[in-house]
Amino acid sequence: MDAFRLLGAGASFKKNGKFARDHELFNAQPARRDPAEAARAEKDIERELDFFHTAATQPSASVTADEGSLSKKRKRNHNDDHAANGSLTTITTAEEANAHRKANRIKVTGTDVPYPFASFSDLLSRFELRSFLKRNLDKYNFNKPTPIQMQAIPILLHKRDLLAIAPTGSGKTLAFVLPMVQDLKAHESAGFRALIISPTRELAQQIYNEVKKLTEGRGMKVCMLTKATAATQAQAPELRQKFDILISTPLRLVHALQQESIDLSNVRHLIMDEADKLFELGFLEQTDEILAACSSPALQKALFSATLPSSIEQLANTVMKDPVRVIIGSKEAAAETIDQKLVYAGNEQGKLIAIRNLVQTGGLKPPCLVFVQSIERAKALFHELVYDGLNVDVIHGERTKAQRDAVIDKFREGQIWILIATDVMARGIDFKGVNLVINYDFPQSVQSYVHRIGRTGRAGRRGEAVTYFTKDDAEYLKSIVNVMRQSGCEVEDWLLKLKKPSQEARKKLKKKPVDRRNISTQPKVFKEKRAHKKDIIENSKKKKAPQQEVVTASDHEGDEAD
Repeated sequence: MDAFRLLGAGASFKKNGKFARDHELFNAQPARRDPAEAARAEKDIERELDFFHTAATQPSASVTADEGSLSKKRKRNHNDDHAANGSLTTITTAEEANAHRKANRIKVTGTDVPYPFASFSDLLSRFELRSFLKRNLDKYNFNKPTPIQMQAIPILLHKRDLLAIAPTGSGKTLAFVLPMVQDLKAHESAGFRALIISPTRELAQQIYNEVKKLTEGRGMKVCMLTKATAATQAQAPELRQKFDILISTPLRLVHALQQESIDLSNVRHLIMDEADKLFELGFLEQTDEILAACSSPALQKALFSATLPSSIEQLANTVMKDPVRVIIGSKEAAAETIDQKLVYAGNEQGKLIAIRNLVQTGGLKPPCLVFVQSIERAKALFHELVYDGLNVDVIHGERTKAQRDAVIDKFREGQIWILIATDVMARGIDFKGVNLVINYDFPQSVQSYVHRIGRTGRAGRRGEAVTYFTKDDAEYLKSIVNVMRQSGCEVEDWLLKLKKPSQEARKKLKKKPVDRRNISTQPKVFKEKRAHKKDIIENSKKKKAPQQEVVTASDHEGDEAD
């Protein structure tokens, strides 16, 4: 990492003078040695865990497992507990349920929370799991349930509303698809009985594929709402094909509802995947319209996400009835299978030098995802890395559906080693075996950070996440440091002593990213020469255009005379 040492070589930030601001950013006031200091990062997050304010007012009506700090001693105890309970195959008592939750870091809040299950055989005996489901679980190698599946599936099978927060890659899709299919049983002609909403088309396609796997051999009809399928649904009601399960993005579904081409009055299961995104201002109006269209009194609602800010607490209260909240690990923590690193790059040129240094030293292990904050920056970084001869491509909203699908397929097949993406791609897309995630641009929120790095370290595999930051990002570092600490990563003392960003600063960053210089290591004088040359060429083209028009006009006059 000599390149990074050179970036800061000889630097000295004095408390007074023109570097006072830099000293304040990177050198917080010395903290007192406090025994509770190790738990502060977690407490900053744990204070927001009680979405429905039940912990203080209804202590007897809630069950909470695995409370307290994640010290190294506690992590050893966690491993011991997990080993001790590894042979547990059935859960029949409250003591066994609480021990199982503790061993798997499952936190639950609510009244009369159903026991988790320890194995799929336990689930089969307790809920009389349908034979085709068991057959499909075996076929696609779903051998051992994940923590979110252990607790969420029994809750949904008991017809309870659910708010579930679990790390990316932890098996949330199966957690809501299995109980839904178990209840639907088989195909009926009643129209849509289950609805799954996701914020992106790519995630909707991924969910569609998983639903098709689990419904094999049962004849259930699954519809992913696209422009083509929406057109077929726009026919007269008696001519429409009857589907059981509908999967869609909010905008596409709202458009169909406004055209009255889709009826959601029979929907009994409403699943909102990536719920934190669906309740943001950009989607909130569409989400409200969808909720209003699902008018069945028997409607069961489930919200799933990897992160869940406290800001949606009131909204969740208004749409759910007596919900159970399930949190795996901590509310805003990444999976423990991800090795997270923060790297100071100095400035925008330093970032490009850093990523090139990774390539030269063998630190860039494909397949690799690189996240930037805008489409323009995605294009610019793509051109820089292509010039370096790297096997790279880019995916963003300005590319067509066919182009995006082709890029995703090539990345999954290993034809593309490095994929540059914007934050939209960080939402739920399951790329198998991503080894490295690079946050080229610092994420705009904790939620964005967790979703980005969650593309690696999935399904128990190890992964690495590197986040570059500059002086402009220093104000927001502590939020990411807290997530790293919560996830069990080693964090240097000076990072723990940084000041927390104010609420106003966090809101400002979430609304608008940091204004950054263009992605390039080319000296300014070369850029000016290139721009000047481009202007000369453009002016030359403009001068030639009128002359060509005159010649063309005279030619036509001659033709008419003949």
